[in-house]
Amino acid sequence: MTDRPLALITGASRGIGAAIAHALAPTHRLLLGGRDVAALDAVAAGLPDARPWLVELTDGAALAAATADLTRLDVLVHSAGVVRVGPLSGFTADQWRWMYEVNVVAVAELTRLLLPALRAARGQVVLINSGAGQNANPSWGPYAASKFALRAFADVLRAEEEGAGLRVTSVYPGRTDTDMQRVVRADEGGEYEPERYLTADSVAAAVRASVLATPDAHLTDVTIRSRPVR
Repeated sequence: MTDRPLALITGASRGIGAAIAHALAPTHRLLLGGRDVAALDAVAAGLPDARPWLVELTDGAALAAATADLTRLDVLVHSAGVVRVGPLSGFTADQWRWMYEVNVVAVAELTRLLLPALRAARGQVVLINSGAGQNANPSWGPYAASKFALRAFADVLRAEEEGAGLRVTSVYPGRTDTDMQRVVRADEGGEYEPERYLTADSVAAAVRASVLATPDAHLTDVTIRSRPVR
C-alpha cells in the first residue's frame, strides 16, 4: 500500500484528530502526530497503514528533526490545539503565549518545514479551526484570538501557494463531543451535554470530503454546526 497518498495528522491520539485518522485510513497511509505513545499506538493498531509520529510541536529543533525525512506529503492536517476560557482579566502573559505557541506558532512552523514536501505532491493543508475563529465572544479572548490568527494564516497560505497547486482548507466546527469540550464546560461551570454537540466523526467526515474533492474543486472554508436536539 506504499503507493497510497500520505497524510500527517497532528493531535491524532484522541478526539477529532483520531476520528480524522479513521476517516482517511481507507485511502491514505497515515502518520499519527502526538506525544502520548500509548494512545497513538492504540489508534494505529486499529488502522491498516498507520504509525505514530512522536514529536513535541512547540520544540523547534525536535520538529525540524522529525520532518527532515519527509520529502513528499499529500495531506497535512493540523488538529492539535489547546483551550481555556474565562475573563480576560484572568489570563497571564504566559497563558496567552502558551495558547499562541500551540495553536498558531507550531502550526506555522510545521507547515513551513513541510512546504517543500507538500509542493512536491501538490498536496493539501487542513486546519481545524473553531467557531471561535469566526466570532469572538466573552470569556473566549485568548483562544478566539489564536483562532482568528490561524484563520489569517490559512488565508495567506492559500493565496501564496495557489501557484504551487496546494489546497488549503479551514474547518470551523461548533462545539464537539471531545475531551477538550469537557475542559471548556468545566471552565464555564456548565453541564456537559454530548447530545447537543457534534461528534468527532462528523467533523472528520467534512475533512475527508475536502481531501477527496475532485481535482478541479477546492473547499476553502467549511463551517459545521450541530443540529438542534428535538
